[in-house]
Amino acid sequence: MTDTFKNASDTGEIPSFNGSEKAKATDFANYFCSYAELYHQKQMLADHNRMKAYHSAIMGNADVFKDKVVMDVGTGSGILAVWAAQAGARRVYAVEYTDMAKHAQKVMEDNGVADIVTVIQGAVEEIDLPIEEHGLEAEAGSEFAVVDIIISEWMGYFLLRESMLDSLIRARDKFMKKGTGLMFPSHTTMYIAPVEDEEERHANVREYSNAMGNWTEFAETTRSVYGVNMSILEKDYDREQKEYYMMSSRWSELRPEAVLAEPVVLKELDMCTCTIADSKGISRGAPQSTFDFEIQGNDNIVGPISAFAGWFTADFKSRTDEVGAAAPKLPSPAFLSTGPEAGYTHWGQQTFYLPAKIPILRGETNRIQGSLEMSRSKDNARLYNCRISYSSSRRKSEESKDGKLLMQGSVVEQVYQIP
Repeated sequence: MTDTFKNASDTGEIPSFNGSEKAKATDFANYFCSYAELYHQKQMLADHNRMKAYHSAIMGNADVFKDKVVMDVGTGSGILAVWAAQAGARRVYAVEYTDMAKHAQKVMEDNGVADIVTVIQGAVEEIDLPIEEHGLEAEAGSEFAVVDIIISEWMGYFLLRESMLDSLIRARDKFMKKGTGLMFPSHTTMYIAPVEDEEERHANVREYSNAMGNWTEFAETTRSVYGVNMSILEKDYDREQKEYYMMSSRWSELRPEAVLAEPVVLKELDMCTCTIADSKGISRGAPQSTFDFEIQGNDNIVGPISAFAGWFTADFKSRTDEVGAAAPKLPSPAFLSTGPEAGYTHWGQQTFYLPAKIPILRGETNRIQGSLEMSRSKDNARLYNCRISYSSSRRKSEESKDGKLLMQGSVVEQVYQIP
């Protein structure tokens, strides 16, 4: 991707923060424009696990919302803002970058909450709240901290994709009351686990093989019919197809029984204290970036290991940081999971398929040790790459964890795009 169409600011941030007009235009075309379409909003509104979690969190804690000032970051069609008003909020600011803000305004009016909810169109990094007009008083020591509760559905695939967390953090640091403010959700957690999904792994391999077979026929036709040899491009075409079919994660709706070992935590975020650095991914050597799975072959688990899958959970609960000790407590915590055990969500799971399956044999235990590193794409600050390194070993199940091995594989390292 040339700099002309680079979806990042000059400093590598998302363009809505400090990007040039050209970068912002690219960001809108690549990211925001789909959120201006009602079909996209409908897809999220039809995700009942998503809806149930947010509805329970807001309406189940109406006493916490009563008479409070609320900000909804990325309000979309505005349903979270409506719920906040219905829960008793004194004032709600529904911030939306795209023209979906116009639809949100209609929703407020039609649901009788337009006198409580103010829809503001613009990037949350750039807007100003009508503090004086609405008679609000900022927290001591701050010019803008008038918000008691920030609600947002900011999460992307594998939690971080889309990098909307950056915008949320900047809104929190500017507008939320430091000691008493609340974030909905309050905490998020990323997980990884080995899974069995040979059908999809084989499908990816077939698609890649078919693509290369088609190239061979195309190149021969172009040479014999039109007299031009295109074989010089075969390596580049192969790289493109391999990146798409073999080196990109896939959206999956996995069966619970496809998960072969207890998931491990890769990253935990406290939404009241996390930083922009936290939002940028998982660094090599980070405390929770490693995994060590034990998979015992038996009547219940026959494998093989086809992939690693990643997902996230979100908690809506009381603050746990020291600064927020005086913040209101949530009497009715809520929870959202995008894991296979939860059923369908529009997030699904991101599945990273292995180049070759790892067999699981009855009476033997596979040990998979490795690490995951996650970083933003240099050309698009809203997309991420994952570097997964792992090795596998196998032993008789009666052997101790560090006992005699039947097999020790070499280290495999793969870099995947999260498209």
